[in-house]
Amino acid sequence: MIERSPGVRTGAVTLGALTLAAVLGLTTACSFGPPDPDVAGAPPNLPTPSVSAAPDSTDERAAAVTVLAKGLEVPWGMAFLPDGGALVTERDTGRILRVGPESDAEGLKVAEVQRLSEVEAGGDGGLLGIAVSPKYAQDDTVFVYYSTAKDNRVAKLKLEGKPQPILTGIPRSRNDNGGQLAFGPDGFLYVTTGDGTAGANAQNPKSLGGKILRITAAGKPAPGNPVKDSPVWSSGHRNVQGIAWDAGKRMYASESGQKTNGELNLIQKGKNYGWPSVDGDGTDAKFANPLVSWPIEDSYCSGVAVLESMIATACLQGQRLWMVDVTGNGTLLGRPHALLEGEFGRLRGLIAAPDGSFWVTTSNQEEGGEPGPDDDMIIRLVFSDGGAGRS
Repeated sequence: MIERSPGVRTGAVTLGALTLAAVLGLTTACSFGPPDPDVAGAPPNLPTPSVSAAPDSTDERAAAVTVLAKGLEVPWGMAFLPDGGALVTERDTGRILRVGPESDAEGLKVAEVQRLSEVEAGGDGGLLGIAVSPKYAQDDTVFVYYSTAKDNRVAKLKLEGKPQPILTGIPRSRNDNGGQLAFGPDGFLYVTTGDGTAGANAQNPKSLGGKILRITAAGKPAPGNPVKDSPVWSSGHRNVQGIAWDAGKRMYASESGQKTNGELNLIQKGKNYGWPSVDGDGTDAKFANPLVSWPIEDSYCSGVAVLESMIATACLQGQRLWMVDVTGNGTLLGRPHALLEGEFGRLRGLIAAPDGSFWVTTSNQEEGGEPGPDDDMIIRLVFSDGGAGRS
């Protein structure tokens, strides 16, 4: 069992044909050094994990788990700045935090940047996704997704400045508010929204609910969208809270809040993913089936991240990372495997850091969670044969 405190500890899990030794006790064996500099930003000065034992065969891959920050309150969105530090939102407090790149004996330094008074938290609404402008070095701009008393909206701001809404009128409800933001490989901003109803929004082309939207930095529908002058990129979603792209520019998204199944979907332009007519796999050709689905009690996943051919999604109810391998054309390879199952409680945020590691947030300071003394936390996961810090 993993203890909830900063540092590195040991254990083992299986990932496809690869066994991950999740490292949990400081030893003098093979060491994960600091990551090489990355074009997306200088690496933060992180605590250095160590591997307790070398893998037993060439089919095994070691990984290290480090607690980077603790004592947070429902951290939701994460986005990296050019210097390697991260901006992290807290859903219920409305705070934007800066995490790293500086560190101390407790992990990365955490500082409050600002608190958004415009945020109206409640249910799963509040201050949700955050994205850093691809031109941040020139425009100092970040984008946030947040709930008000009457809607969800996207705004842009310069840190410590007032948010300027660029997209409003996204349906707001007690649950299923979506909320993820990310700039795609095409340079446009993708916005995930929740249905917020029994399904009427997801299949309504005039509603922004139950959709993945694609907009410009000014909040306008992006050129090349399926329908001109509409921000909608895909529809038929229950509640998407995670999106990511692989090296082939394929887009993957989580789907949660359905009655029976959680999903990981391969998102394609103009496709309809079936909610509320379909929950998991269906037989109607007009709806796209998920890449993979799990029983809702094992999933209810949020964040999504990609490392080479591996797609990962962080699960709240399932309390694990689901790891999925895909082929070169984006189809499922083998069967999914779980990582960190039950070790840190509810997992929500998941992002690939510039150095190739994964950052994961816990979400135990909320309804359904059982917080430990260090919750909520940001955890760093490093694979020894790829990305940051080879053993």
